[in-house]
Amino acid sequence: MKKILQDLTFAQIEELTLALGEKKFRAKQLFEGLTQGKTIDGITSLSKDFKEKLKAEFENEPIKIRERYLSSDGTEKYLFEYADGNLVEGVLMKYKYGYTQCISTQVGCRMGCKFCASTLNGLIRNLSAGEILSQVLLVNALHKNDVKAGAGKSARAVTNLVLMGSGEPLDNYAEVVKFLRLVSSEDGLGISPRNISLSTCGLVPKMYELASENLPINLTVSLHATEDEERIRVMPVGKAYKIAEILKACDHYFKKTGRRYYFEYTLISGENCDERHAKGLVELLKGKPCHINLIRLNEVKERDLKSIDDKSAYRFLGVLEKGGLSATLRRQIGVDIGGACGQLRASYLEEQPCD
Repeated sequence: MKKILQDLTFAQIEELTLALGEKKFRAKQLFEGLTQGKTIDGITSLSKDFKEKLKAEFENEPIKIRERYLSSDGTEKYLFEYADGNLVEGVLMKYKYGYTQCISTQVGCRMGCKFCASTLNGLIRNLSAGEILSQVLLVNALHKNDVKAGAGKSARAVTNLVLMGSGEPLDNYAEVVKFLRLVSSEDGLGISPRNISLSTCGLVPKMYELASENLPINLTVSLHATEDEERIRVMPVGKAYKIAEILKACDHYFKKTGRRYYFEYTLISGENCDERHAKGLVELLKGKPCHINLIRLNEVKERDLKSIDDKSAYRFLGVLEKGGLSATLRRQIGVDIGGACGQLRASYLEEQPCD
């Protein structure tokens, strides 16, 4: 697999362009074409000779959409294929304020969370910053006609990002941070870090590092339990980092960035969703600058975990609200297209014939 141009900053594109004997203004044409989600061949303003020079070293099409599914509620799910044949998933959620894209940071995952399909086959490899960015560029280009561009600006359909797809973002720390700088750069898409959420299972040392990056993104932690022993049952990473350590790291993030943090709490039948757990969550988090997103479990057929009914979910939410916590029950979207992370990739791989 060759290198990809999407890994480069505008300054690096300029340097490359000059090194290949082209005039400086060609760098802007190249960079703008890439930002619009085009392949090297698809940038019509470039000469054939320049394109051939680029393709000798870089992939012409580093990513493509292998499968695309449309939900009845407007949600879209994608199965992306990279130049080496590896697959990851992405989801586009359409809201009144704009489009939010859920992106992947690794092919597979090694965290082993029992409720997630992404981890079924372990970690295959990390994605580079440009490979992560390519997911956004491709989907943004797909929906470029959904929005009107302002004067001097290119259309940007994707306004918000959530790093909650396949993989643990902080397990691919350097490339994810590089991606965050690329995607928020004014030279490129210019998506504000404040419109980006990163979800982690709680890799405490990396949470401290992230707080010092001067990237005021929204930090979200997958909690899913109120006691360490219960958390370990569904999240093996709990053996390495205790809940108390995670809360301390979250408080540090708030002090460094001024950004409140978020917790994801998946409601799993028989595991973490009775009144005792709700009251335990109140005791654990009351008074902290945080918000809790309650999630109904998307059942994974390879696991024996079960979801709860809506009445029980709202009862759990009521206990949190009565206890003074800021909390919401996440709206279920894309259910008819396997909206949960990892489900599409797992089913696709299962259907492929063996060699």
